[in-house]
Amino acid sequence: MDVYKITGENRLKGTIKVSGAKNSAVALIPASILANSPVTIGGIPEISDAWTLKALLEEIGGEVSFEDGIMTINPTDMIALPLPNGNVKKLRASYYLMGAMLGRFKKAVIGLPGGCFLGPRPIDQHIKGFEALGAKITNEHGAIYLRADELIGAKIYLDVASVGATINIMLAAVLAKGRTVIENAAKEPEIIDVATLLTNMGANIKGAGTSVIRIEGVEELHGTEHTIIPDRIEAATFMIMAAALGEGITIDNVIPLHLEAIIAKLREMGVKIEIGEESIFVPKTDLSTLQAVDVKTLVYPGFPTDIQQPLSVLMSQAFGSSKITDTIYSARFKHIDELRRMNANARVEGNTAIITGPSRLHGSTVTATDLRAGAALVLAGLLAEGETEIHDIYHIERGYSSLIEKLRDLGADIRRETIMARVAEAKE
Repeated sequence: MDVYKITGENRLKGTIKVSGAKNSAVALIPASILANSPVTIGGIPEISDAWTLKALLEEIGGEVSFEDGIMTINPTDMIALPLPNGNVKKLRASYYLMGAMLGRFKKAVIGLPGGCFLGPRPIDQHIKGFEALGAKITNEHGAIYLRADELIGAKIYLDVASVGATINIMLAAVLAKGRTVIENAAKEPEIIDVATLLTNMGANIKGAGTSVIRIEGVEELHGTEHTIIPDRIEAATFMIMAAALGEGITIDNVIPLHLEAIIAKLREMGVKIEIGEESIFVPKTDLSTLQAVDVKTLVYPGFPTDIQQPLSVLMSQAFGSSKITDTIYSARFKHIDELRRMNANARVEGNTAIITGPSRLHGSTVTATDLRAGAALVLAGLLAEGETEIHDIYHIERGYSSLIEKLRDLGADIRRETIMARVAEAKE
């Protein structure tokens, strides 16, 4: 099995470029199913989720090329083949195939999605939306069957402002007859990105990025070219890293507007941040002045749940007790046990983690339990004295493109190594 080995305490300096947004890519790629001619999407991150989606589109008859971050998808010969198992199970966002295939073919069979286990993440809001548009939905043998004679626009109120449900309903509604209104829609930048692609394909969508989205169904969608937005979660991860061990780091290819909640919280801790048009510079931070803060995760534009795990590492270096309350995913604290192995002073009480610093972190053998927990452990390993060995790195590679190369360019001592699984099991 492959692991990351990190020798910590190196100071980092230079420029690091942010890749395209994972949470956009996993929706933009399925959206291409709705077109009647080729779609080209630039800036797609080289992550395992993107390769998995490429394979899924090929399974249903798509012609797909993916090179240098550019994916070209010819959906002309796609057919509504069932996708009950296999690649569908590898990523959470395979559920976007439901909306896209329902929109184009009026039917789909999709296995229940996989991805990081963060506690219950039901797709009931997605199903409620599809049913409102006229689809019949059943769960048979662990796969979701969607069937519709035709899709007709409807008014849909989401009980929770879910990004996945908002995008999925948009995908199903763009080719439906009449008007669809999504109320209490999520407002994340990735939703605007998907709406922009669909609009460029000929869809009629108003209000993406607000809590009410209006869609007038059209007869057909055509191919187009689109460039994905930068990944705000990756950018935030690098900002936290720059604060923890930077000698002056420029984070390039960012939209600062998407990072306002994170910038505000880092400044509250005592981190200096200089904002450019498409870049952010974090000068060297004096860790002896780093202050504890309280964070509550919220839907966008609030503090993102995806960033509480990396931020907890910086909190371990701040003076006093910091608190993180995660209102989105209560099970998103598995990294705390791993950080404790590295000498962090942290505990979990209900849906709150309490981290008291500053602590000197020690290298250890730890396990990435999910994507952002993995990112947190990479940061901890870069900070810690001695060597850190991270297992289950496939989680990290689902969401961070070329991470080792990017970090080494800044001066990090990180490498990927294959170790014997028997040795790994013995350690566990």
